[in-house]
Formats: sequence, C-alpha cells, structure tokens
Amino acid sequence: MKKVLLIVLLFSFTQGIFSQEERVNPFSIGAGPEWNMDSRHLFAFGAVLGLTYNLPRNFAVGFDFSASSNFRDTHVFEPDLILRYYFFRPHSGLFVQTDFGAFFMFEEDGTTSLIEFGLRGGYRHLLGNRFFLEPYGRLGFPFAFGLGLIAGVRF
Repeated sequence: MKKVLLIVLLFSFTQGIFSQEERVNPFSIGAGPEWNMDSRHLFAFGAVLGLTYNLPRNFAVGFDFSASSNFRDTHVFEPDLILRYYFFRPHSGLFVQTDFGAFFMFEEDGTTSLIEFGLRGGYRHLLGNRFFLEPYGRLGFPFAFGLGLIAGVRF
C-alpha cells in the first residue's frame, strides 16, 4: 500500500511541472495531393508525404516522399531531403525550402534514375497548436513545377 501511495504522490507532483511549460511541437507530419510536371507528356497527379523537425530559430529539416503518375505510362517516385526557412515567425507562416534527392521515373521502356533538386515556397497556416494547412509551389530539375496542398499535424 505504501508503494502505491508513493507512486500516486510522485505522479501528482510531476504533472504540475509539465503543466507550467509551454508545449513545443518539434515534429510534424503531413500529406496531400499535388499537380505537377513529373511526366514527359502532359501533366501528372500525385501524393506527397512529409516529415519535418524544427531546428532553433526559423529552420526545419526533414524528408519528403512524392509519388506521381500521368495514369498512362509514366510513374515517378521522389524521396528528398529538405531544408526549410520560415521568414517571419518560427515554424509557421511564409517559407522557402530546398529539396535534394532522387528522381525515379518508371516507364514502359524502363527506369530512369536522376538526381533531383528544387526550390519550394509556401505558407504554413496553423489551425490551433497541432494542425496545419500548407499550400505550396515548387520548381526544379528534372521536373518543371508542382503545386500542392498538405494537411498535417505537429507533435
């Protein structure tokens, strides 16, 4: 009985410590659709999954994974490392991002593998403390452009 009472007292004292701190959500994960030029012919549609970690000040690092298809003969997979900078507020608002990774294009004739790099700009709009919407546009090589909207959660 003494052990149970000690555990309950210890638990109740530690809860007060954590309730006084402001909750910071360093990780975020998001997913959404993208319209892009990842196809040799016409446009492609895809999905994006991203994971970011907030660094001190206005920087963040992470990974983006994109999969696109023109629904005929071209399918693309893009794993990227990212470095992001938020202009006005830490980890929300207007941002610019660099992407660097691989570009795998699967076609009827075979597979093409290239190095990918790009520049992305967008706006992370916070919905409370945990959720966000993020419209963005991107330019780079070997794709021409991409426009998308990511919805996510910070934890």
